[in-house]
Amino acid sequence: MTKKRRPKIRRNILVFVSVCACLLLAADIWLGIWSSRKTRDLVADQFNQEQLVIARHISGLIEQEVEFLKRELRLLRNEGATAEFSPRHYVEVIKKTFSRVQESGVWKIEVVDPRAGKIYSYMPYKHWSALEISDERRSELPAVDHLGEEEEWTFAPKGRRRWISLWVGTSLPDDSERLLLFNVNVSWFLAPFLKDIRSGKTGYAWLIDGRGIFLSHPNADFVGKSALEIREEKYHGVPLSMINFIQKKKMLEGKIGTGWYYSGWHRGITGKIKKLIAFCPVEISGGSSQRWSVAVVAPISEISEAVHDSNVRQFMIHGLIVLMILVGAVAILFFEKRWSRILEEKVAKRTEELKKSEDKYRSLVESAEDFIFAVDPEGRFQSMNSFTANFFGGSPEEFLGKDLASVFPAHVAEQQLKLIHLVRDYGKSVRDEFEWEMGEHEVWISANFMALKSEGGAVNAVLCIARDITESKILERQLINAEKLASMGTLAAGVAHEINNPLGVILGFCDLLIRKTGEGSQEYDDLKTIERQGLHCKDVVENLLSFARHGEGISEYCDVGHCLEEILRVVRHTLEMNDIELDLVLAETLPLVNGDSRQLQQVFLNLINNAIPAMKGGGILTIRTFLERSTRKAVVEFRDTGIGIKQDDMDHIFDPFFTTKPEGEGTGLGLFVSYGIIKKYGGSITCVSHIQTPSKPGGTTFTVKLLRKRGEDSCPARFSS
Repeated sequence: MTKKRRPKIRRNILVFVSVCACLLLAADIWLGIWSSRKTRDLVADQFNQEQLVIARHISGLIEQEVEFLKRELRLLRNEGATAEFSPRHYVEVIKKTFSRVQESGVWKIEVVDPRAGKIYSYMPYKHWSALEISDERRSELPAVDHLGEEEEWTFAPKGRRRWISLWVGTSLPDDSERLLLFNVNVSWFLAPFLKDIRSGKTGYAWLIDGRGIFLSHPNADFVGKSALEIREEKYHGVPLSMINFIQKKKMLEGKIGTGWYYSGWHRGITGKIKKLIAFCPVEISGGSSQRWSVAVVAPISEISEAVHDSNVRQFMIHGLIVLMILVGAVAILFFEKRWSRILEEKVAKRTEELKKSEDKYRSLVESAEDFIFAVDPEGRFQSMNSFTANFFGGSPEEFLGKDLASVFPAHVAEQQLKLIHLVRDYGKSVRDEFEWEMGEHEVWISANFMALKSEGGAVNAVLCIARDITESKILERQLINAEKLASMGTLAAGVAHEINNPLGVILGFCDLLIRKTGEGSQEYDDLKTIERQGLHCKDVVENLLSFARHGEGISEYCDVGHCLEEILRVVRHTLEMNDIELDLVLAETLPLVNGDSRQLQQVFLNLINNAIPAMKGGGILTIRTFLERSTRKAVVEFRDTGIGIKQDDMDHIFDPFFTTKPEGEGTGLGLFVSYGIIKKYGGSITCVSHIQTPSKPGGTTFTVKLLRKRGEDSCPARFSS
């Protein structure tokens, strides 16, 4: 049996694929090395730019803090200025200032008087101390004529001094040579800005002054020493030319930038270490000697390690990808037939799922109780659901190929065709509402027309989904009619409000004429007829008034006594006709209250009119006014001796349209309107009632409490009981 040989063409393909894979792998390695170098340089530059952002931020914070000390110094100078200088005059002002600047590193405040040879010092928790100015200290002080309104300077530590101090000083506002100084501990001052600075994993920040002296450094041995000298002393064998150039030619000259240099120390690690540096000047004052410079540094090894690890991972991934390509190419050749068979099975399965989905969609469309149909751009039906066909009295097949006018009225079909053309031309959905008459009924539908596009994006059909909104339209019309009725009611109430006052005057003068006319005469009968019809009109007007309240002419405050006087003039005759005795118990003085006089008269009239029918056969109506001491509110009580209100009805007496009167005698709006008026002006209205029984008399008391005008004196009462 002979061994079956591999086809030559397939063996050539495998060799070709293998050679291509090797070449691709070699090219990938070379590109990876070149990319690694470029990436390292790019990352280093980007990292340095981030360090520069940190340096600028630190510089800005330090400059802001120095400006804060300058403002506090000027404020202290101005607050402590007097015609005659007195050190003790500054004590209280300095104490307040110290509480604000102590956190900024200020440990002592001094007033220097070179002419008197005195230095007046103030420190926390100590008293003023006056010392003689030593020759050494006198040499450090600037002349007043060389100072502007403000100037500051630094000096290196001398003698036993353990820290670097910054003097922020200014001359006092007089003709003397006196100076006002803040002694700032630079270490305390800089600690909040530099202590927690981190660049990368181990990077840090340091700061030098205009002379190259370290003001801050993580290595405490460097602080207070020349940056150039201490490096030469500490770092033997380390090339320092680059850092010396950066410090002399850039940092000390106030420039901003980035670079690299070699160092011999980094957080306890010694040896030759290459670092990245970003530096930025810090402007302390106008002079160049007072220009500091802050630097943020980090070892470049952190970036190299990160880039190296990334490149190693990248090489491994690239190699794996090349191997996977090679294996994949072989696998594709080997499993080509098998994959073709699997794909065929999947296509058949997806076709079956698509068919089921289409059937499900068709079932959903057919069961929907909405108008769903599709038309071509010319308005001829292409499809229609059963609900639409049944609505127009047919089956879907009967309408296919017909135009819109076959089912819709001509004007509706024409309107729909215009919308279909818009969808065809612009490819966007449009919505509209349509109305037509079907027999004796009116039909409204809300339709949305959407474009059905081909694979090329052309609109080849328009889908319409519409819903019957006839019932909503009917409800909308009913709501509009209700709004019209409400507006008419408001208008009628406004007219009634204007009629009510002259009607009360007519009834009042009619009553006067009746008293002057003898009974039995024609004039008497005519006047009684006028009075009867006027009272009828009054009832109608009062009912209309309760439907609306108007804001025209509403006053802010009114006199309760005057309101009662006006109302009692109108109802006094009615009370007498119903054998009702009026008992007035009024306060001698009452303040003005919040409210409109006409609206409060309406409330009082409603309460009196409710009391009259409750006392059929006569009774006593007591009206009492007083000032409530606990709340300082004006109180008006209406107490009748009528039949009372049932307990079940007490919870509803202020509800609109609730009434216990017979049909035709009340609208149920009086107490509802009264409650709204009182609440509007911040008052309250309450009711207490007892049902009349054979053993116990009944009666109802309505209590109205009104807010008094603030600061208003009481008004004299207009009645006596």
